Amino acid sequence: MSVSRRHFCQASAAGLALAGWLPTLHAQTPETAKILIGFAPGGTIDLVGRRVAEKLHPAYAKTVIVENRTGAGGQIAVQAVKNAAPDGTNVLLTPASPLGLHPHTFKRLPYDPERDVVPVSAAATFDYALAVGPLVPASVKTVPEFLSWCRANPSQANFGSAGTASAAHFIGASLAKAGQADLRHVAFRGSQPAITDLIGGQIAAVVGPTGEFMANVKAGKCRLLATSGPQRGRFTPETPTLVEQGIDGLKYLGWFGFYLTAGTPLDTVQRLNAGIRQALGAPDVVDGLATLYMEASPTSPAQLATLLREEAAFWGRLVKQIGFTPEA
Repeated sequence: MSVSRRHFCQASAAGLALAGWLPTLHAQTPETAKILIGFAPGGTIDLVGRRVAEKLHPAYAKTVIVENRTGAGGQIAVQAVKNAAPDGTNVLLTPASPLGLHPHTFKRLPYDPERDVVPVSAAATFDYALAVGPLVPASVKTVPEFLSWCRANPSQANFGSAGTASAAHFIGASLAKAGQADLRHVAFRGSQPAITDLIGGQIAAVVGPTGEFMANVKAGKCRLLATSGPQRGRFTPETPTLVEQGIDGLKYLGWFGFYLTAGTPLDTVQRLNAGIRQALGAPDVVDGLATLYMEASPTSPAQLATLLREEAAFWGRLVKQIGFTPEA
């Protein structure tokens, strides 16, 4: 996949440079704007949304609130923004999956990712990680050793993720296929329930955003074997990547992005983009994201559109390689 940290850094730098060239915009400031998020409060995407919301008023709207529209792996929030008035008061903050992965894993979606919402800016990037718990012997320290253990212990060879057809699910399935291991997938309603079973010894491994594991890694309750990025993560330089350990072609950065309803005036899109870039450049926001093992990664709308196209192409290839067939 061509989405890399370098790509995001270049996009962010270009977006910040563009800020000086934006015309003065005179769109009326609304009383209230909402950032709609398709996941429960307290998760990483929710925390990102709240940090940005604090910086968007009063310049973008007099009041900016976060509203959690949970369900269907983020699809409910996308649909809500699709059906909203195109006046800029309903802002979608979403991970890439509902727009880039779900078209390949669902027969029908209640929205068209390219036609029903318009890109504004990427928000943050993060690695996924493969973590193992006490069910896996401490002598297993690398991905090849883990795959060898799985082949030798088929009844215990499994991994958990935040849900069926999630990015983490397909990263784990792709890893199993590449390593010729029969690694059974166990779907949970979120990464944290999966990690609870991981550290309790009920499952062998979990794939999820790196930051989700780190409290338990620091406490010695689980350990990271690999991260998914094109190079070692800024926050986990001691952990080798999947590619470094022989899993060719499996390099991936997760990201969150801001979108508006299709038909929203260009000046509103530009005004929100400028506000998001300014928010994501604030030192307290940058530092706050770092505590979540994430990097602020603002882009222009056009750059986010390119990232989504690359995302969709990546998952299209991977889903086909795995042989996953959409069921609903």
